[in-house]
Amino acid sequence: METRKVQVTGGSTYTVSLPKTWATDNDVSAGTTVEFYPEDDALLLTPQSDTHRQEGTLDVTNLEGERLTRAVMTMYVSGFDIITLEASRITTDQRRAIRDATQSLVGVEVLEETTDSVVIQDLLDSSELSIVNAVTRMRLIAQSMLEDAMTALLENDDDIARDVIERDDDVDRLWLVVSRIFRATLRSPRAAEELGVPREDCFDYHSSARQLERVADHAVKISTLALKLGEIPDDVAEGLTALHDDAYDVLEKSMDALFAEESEEANRLGHAAREAILDIDEHTRAIDDILRELDPVQAQSLGLIVDSLSRTADYGGNIAETALQKAAPRP
Repeated sequence: METRKVQVTGGSTYTVSLPKTWATDNDVSAGTTVEFYPEDDALLLTPQSDTHRQEGTLDVTNLEGERLTRAVMTMYVSGFDIITLEASRITTDQRRAIRDATQSLVGVEVLEETTDSVVIQDLLDSSELSIVNAVTRMRLIAQSMLEDAMTALLENDDDIARDVIERDDDVDRLWLVVSRIFRATLRSPRAAEELGVPREDCFDYHSSARQLERVADHAVKISTLALKLGEIPDDVAEGLTALHDDAYDVLEKSMDALFAEESEEANRLGHAAREAILDIDEHTRAIDDILRELDPVQAQSLGLIVDSLSRTADYGGNIAETALQKAAPRP
């Protein structure tokens, strides 16, 4: 840390010198324009950033399949707008993995293909993306997936179960969008300013989006088990319905608390969600007692569904905790 004294020039203008080492490292010299971003009682200074799109290159010679798909997604989340994938020769399997990756990302398309390279580009304007809208959309999809997964289980409807599994891709795409936006706000104050969302709030939305992504994964797990199970006993169905209703209520209150504009309302909903988790434990124990009387194979599958619903409530509780922190006074 270095300190500087504020001076007055011209009788009314406050000036302060910049540390030379920092200026040299960031190519700041006489005539350079810098940007100031006020954040409450702090003032962030950065060299004026370029508005051109970020380009990155990745050698994929030794990457294929899931590893290649994951590498492309990582480059996207890291903030690159144009990604060039290079190798001595791009194989058919590699091209397939690259296409799988682009289909898993919002707004990304293959721009150019040659024998030894593939160029993909994000066609969306990052400044027009909204982290709030993305998380809101994740909430709607994840909650509907959870409801439909239970419908598929209780009504033995394989079509609904398969539909839930397919919708998980939409949640995953949005999760990557949220991660990309969040990382952009960490790199640049300008990104947070363009979003119109404080960086601390971006962290809260990113953290909550991760919980929603896990809720969707458990909805898929329930649907997958529903495809294998036939009719389930009435007393188990009744218990699972009550457990789902409580878990859904925790998730609903938690997300309402996260988006609440008033701190008082956020605190009320957040605490209510946390307290409701106690009912989840009671329902879980009651269902476990019933499952002991069933066929071991069926009981195991139903036990996994109980676990998924219980974990869903826990994820809602995590969101509630985040909402309470977001609503708390800041120093």
